[in-house]
Amino acid sequence: MSKQDIIENAIEYRFSDKSLLQNALTHSSYAHEHGMSYSSNNERLEFLGDAVLELVSSRYIFEKYPDMPEGRMTKLRAALVCEESLAEGARMLELGDHILLSHGEQQTGGAKRDSILSDAMEAIIGAMYLDGGLEPAAKFISKYVLVDIERKEMMFDPKSLLQEIIQNKYHENTRIEYTVIDERGPAHDKSFTVECIIQGQKYCSGTGPTKKKAEAKAAYETILNIRKQQNT
Repeated sequence: MSKQDIIENAIEYRFSDKSLLQNALTHSSYAHEHGMSYSSNNERLEFLGDAVLELVSSRYIFEKYPDMPEGRMTKLRAALVCEESLAEGARMLELGDHILLSHGEQQTGGAKRDSILSDAMEAIIGAMYLDGGLEPAAKFISKYVLVDIERKEMMFDPKSLLQEIIQNKYHENTRIEYTVIDERGPAHDKSFTVECIIQGQKYCSGTGPTKKKAEAKAAYETILNIRKQQNT
């Protein structure tokens, strides 16, 4: 079975124009390394897929939450179509195994990087739209992007959400601190572990490739911890 067959089986869609799928999985680094034209990489399809994704997710939110105000709808859409959310969908499909990357990108773990995975997801959406129209693209988005909504909304900006929770529980001036407790790996592949501290009390820690992402993970885990305590 070819790589294209494997991917088509995973996404449950058969391309009439197989070159579109190949195009969607070709990273710019690979195209450049192999002297291919700009149109051979997936950036243009990514641009188109981003627009299709915004349309489909906007309609979904509009219809599912009839009483939700516009500002909240905008924030929810941003949470559902953010880089991390799209990368999750890509990992479900194991897209990283099939994206064509330059030797350098492969060596530095590009196939696992959120930015590359999310771009490939948008490119596949764009390719499906060109090949079969809005219906298959919308079906794909519904299955791999518009899922686990409550968790994704909470993960989108957990530091702000935690601040709101703590302000309501304690006082609006209560400080939340994030302290790096571990830092590992070479410069191109760092891993940070950050601990969340509230009023001098240590809560949960989180690990990520940047301090910002590690802080977000720590805040997310702290929210889960606080809600668990409230429900017991």
